[in-house]
Amino acid sequence: MASELCKTISVARLEKHKNLFLNYRNLHHFPLELLKDEGLQYLERLYMKRNSLTTLVQYYITLQKIIYTCAIGSLVKLQCLDLSDNALEIVCPEIGHLRALRHLRLANNQLQFLPPEVGDLKELQTLDISTNRLLTLPERLHMCLSLQYLTVDRNRLWYVPRHLCQLPSLNELSMAGNRLAFLPLDLGRSRELQYVYVDNNIHLKGLPSYLYNKVIGCSGCGAPIQVSEVKLLSFSSGQRTVFLPAEVKAIGTEHDHVLPLQELAMRSLYHTYHSLLKDLNFLSPISLPRSLLELLHCPLGHCHRCSEPMFTIVYPKLFPLRETPMAGLHQWRTTVSFVAYCCSTQCLQTFDLLS
Repeated sequence: MASELCKTISVARLEKHKNLFLNYRNLHHFPLELLKDEGLQYLERLYMKRNSLTTLVQYYITLQKIIYTCAIGSLVKLQCLDLSDNALEIVCPEIGHLRALRHLRLANNQLQFLPPEVGDLKELQTLDISTNRLLTLPERLHMCLSLQYLTVDRNRLWYVPRHLCQLPSLNELSMAGNRLAFLPLDLGRSRELQYVYVDNNIHLKGLPSYLYNKVIGCSGCGAPIQVSEVKLLSFSSGQRTVFLPAEVKAIGTEHDHVLPLQELAMRSLYHTYHSLLKDLNFLSPISLPRSLLELLHCPLGHCHRCSEPMFTIVYPKLFPLRETPMAGLHQWRTTVSFVAYCCSTQCLQTFDLLS
């Protein structure tokens, strides 16, 4: 098998192949032969499905020390990388060096996290990280400005960073079979996002009303549970209780006519410096803590009626699930409603999902 592998790589190097198929080779280590000489720098598509890779990091011993290197980082012309169905536990930060990468498939591995450097992949269009052990997604993923298809099915996600709502090109988001109890308030606000699949997230009982009239998959959501694994704020309407994102500090009602001081201050700052917010360095950490600067850059959400940014408090309003484009919806298995998140009692009272 080793000699056959070397022959395959040698031919690809000599003939300057753009495609290399190393699927089903029972590889336990990334073949360092891929990094030798210049021939394989022409590679655009590398397929290594159904192997036994546990890492892309290799090491070699010199007289002085052990030197570690990430094998994949030097293949800078790669446009497609398929490492599905391996046993990967780590993706090294050097993945961010693959600036031409458009399609990255890491499904069916054992990843517990993705490095923030994934956000450096400005040309990335497809990311499949389904069937892993991910607890969260890197916030810098929102910097993948070309990302159109994100698949994170069958992981252990209990929340999705609100920064993902800023992805300008995202068309399809699939998060089925996780542990989600809530979704970002702005999810669906982008016109580009048309397909959202959250099937089999039993804790999830409310969808942001921005998703109304999108194509939604939510079979198996909202199943009765005894005790929530995560302590979250929630609000109730009738017999329905819906969890809110962990960042929400307060829940307003139609009887609360005065906003908290911190919320008023944040909204005032936002409107004052809105034109400068693309660069967070316009305010120093001395004048405002970094956490609040970050919140100014990416608010908790925007009012579903008037688009006013919200930072600490929301005014939720529950609507029953109605006739909308549903993908594979089985009504008897699903008890999910749409939730409008408003910025004030006035918007709460005047918002109508169907208007």
